[in-house]
Amino acid sequence: MGKTIYDSKQRWTIVFIVIAAFIIIGTVVVSNSFSRQLAQEERNKVETWAETMRLLVTDSADIQSQTLILITNILQGNTTIPVLVCDSAGNVYEHRNIIVPEKDSDKFLANKVAYLKTKNPPIKVEIDKNEYQYVYYDESLVLKRLMMYPYIQLGVVFVFIIVAFLALSSAKKAEQNKVWVGLSKETAHQLGTPISSLIAWVEYLKNKDVDASYLVEMEKDVKRLETIAERFSKIGSNTELFPLNINNSIKSSCEYMSSRVSAKVKLQTELTDAPLLVLMNESLFSWVIENLTKNSVDAMEGQGEIIYSVTDGGKKVFIDVEDTGKGISKSRFKTIFSPGYTTKTRGWGLGLSLVKRIIESYPGGKIYVKNSEIGKGTTFRIELNKYSG
Repeated sequence: MGKTIYDSKQRWTIVFIVIAAFIIIGTVVVSNSFSRQLAQEERNKVETWAETMRLLVTDSADIQSQTLILITNILQGNTTIPVLVCDSAGNVYEHRNIIVPEKDSDKFLANKVAYLKTKNPPIKVEIDKNEYQYVYYDESLVLKRLMMYPYIQLGVVFVFIIVAFLALSSAKKAEQNKVWVGLSKETAHQLGTPISSLIAWVEYLKNKDVDASYLVEMEKDVKRLETIAERFSKIGSNTELFPLNINNSIKSSCEYMSSRVSAKVKLQTELTDAPLLVLMNESLFSWVIENLTKNSVDAMEGQGEIIYSVTDGGKKVFIDVEDTGKGISKSRFKTIFSPGYTTKTRGWGLGLSLVKRIIESYPGGKIYVKNSEIGKGTTFRIELNKYSG
């Protein structure tokens, strides 16, 4: 069992290291790609600047034609920034780095101008006296990628952290379950030998001159120990399930517990007239009811009332266990099901954790605090899938 648990943890560790390595490599590759694109754009600008400086100092007669060539190169050098040139009336003269559809091109360009007006203030160019053109532009694709890159990177890291947390949490829960099941089965195994010995002693004493009433009580206790050992052995096992009438099981459990709790504790049942069936192991379900009863008795400090009610919820069966104890604060509704949680000075705090594990091991099984009020009491609710045959 231990080898399987730690092998699984090691595999998850390797997976996370590999994913983290891919994230780091991806970050470096994308950053380098952006850097190369920006470096190329800067080189193009510097080359244009250098050519301009050459023309300023040249004494060539052909300077005018070279200037025209330079201007053409500057205009064609923009390969990334979307640009629209319009007159005062909004008519588009020129556009660059914008894909215009053949159909409804005028409408498309008008909408594009309206959009670019919201992006950046236009550049006003004086063409002649009282005649202007307006240059509208958007951010380049590289700039947009750079602006989005930190958010995408944070998103990837966030998803990685969430996946890592869930995987580690799942691995931890699986490890706890295996340890829990192993401890339960070992307990059942250890109980087996003394129980067998006690059975043999009871049979031996039957042939002796011993008060029969003593033997009856001893047999009851031995039978009880056998039931406890059976319950521990079934935790985590794929036990064979049978249709169980919840009403009868709760009634039987209450009858058993009524003689084992204080006379000041009243156990009351509110069951349905028609049988309600669920697929459940009866021994484990009775253990659930007994643990909830003990928890309620402790909460009431040995005095009060516990009501067990069953409701037909269509496809579900609802079992409520309500007590008149000291109640639970809302902040502890989930904490109380954690292993080790207890408000008593003695005890391991495993009762409700055990109950939760048993109920949730069945498809559709849930248990939670339905409601609770400090000083007035608590209601636990169990949900089980209804068996229809």
